[in-house]
Amino acid sequence: MLNQVNKINGYKLNSLDGEIGKVKEFYFDDYYWTIRYLVADTGNWLTERQVLISPHALTAVNKDARDISVNLTKKQIMDSPPLDSDKPVSRQFEETYYGYYSWPMYWAGPEIWGAYPYVPHIDEKPPKAPEGEKQWDSNLRSTRAVTGYTIQAVDGEIGHVDDFIIDDATWEIRYLIVDTGNWWPGKRILISPRWIKHISWSEATVSVNLSLAAIKQSPEYSESSPLSREYEAELHRHYNYNGYWVDEPVAGKA
Repeated sequence: MLNQVNKINGYKLNSLDGEIGKVKEFYFDDYYWTIRYLVADTGNWLTERQVLISPHALTAVNKDARDISVNLTKKQIMDSPPLDSDKPVSRQFEETYYGYYSWPMYWAGPEIWGAYPYVPHIDEKPPKAPEGEKQWDSNLRSTRAVTGYTIQAVDGEIGHVDDFIIDDATWEIRYLIVDTGNWWPGKRILISPRWIKHISWSEATVSVNLSLAAIKQSPEYSESSPLSREYEAELHRHYNYNGYWVDEPVAGKA
């Protein structure tokens, strides 16, 4: 199911033995554009540290109840490796974190989730990675920090990143929601990360391989209407790209 990040922020997080806080933001990698951690606002429960929850432990997103089920106990979360609130997420921390939970590392394999093309359940045994498989280095970015980045078409600026749409089956970022601002007042459009050609983190700019004319004629995005597969198909046809769902692996059937 596709979910808008700003609408998920504030959802309650329910562990196996009680509420642990609310969704604050997400960290994603800039290679696969996939959510790697949910950042929890734990209130006064765990202070002065970032509480990160991997999608490995997220079992259900309930829009009606505005909550997310977490397949961990409070003690597991409390005893997990601490990360200072003012520190970035380092590979050393991630290795310790994944080792603590005995989860397969997402960067150690050829698929989007390491040895898997989908988010595995906690009790699944990972397949053996190919011999000599090279690990890749991810750069984790905050959805909150990237919001506001300028979107640059091949022939000019088109607006800024306003939000993200994520898929809670794979936890990939399917679209960036772009506010066209003064260039096209009142209109919002969707850009797939697959159409991005370059990101300048220092200049806070996302360059896309699309023209202003093509974007101006693209189907408009409205939050008031559900994001249907028909709309997605129309959007991809407009830009002459295949949909991400074409030949996409099904969870458990890789």
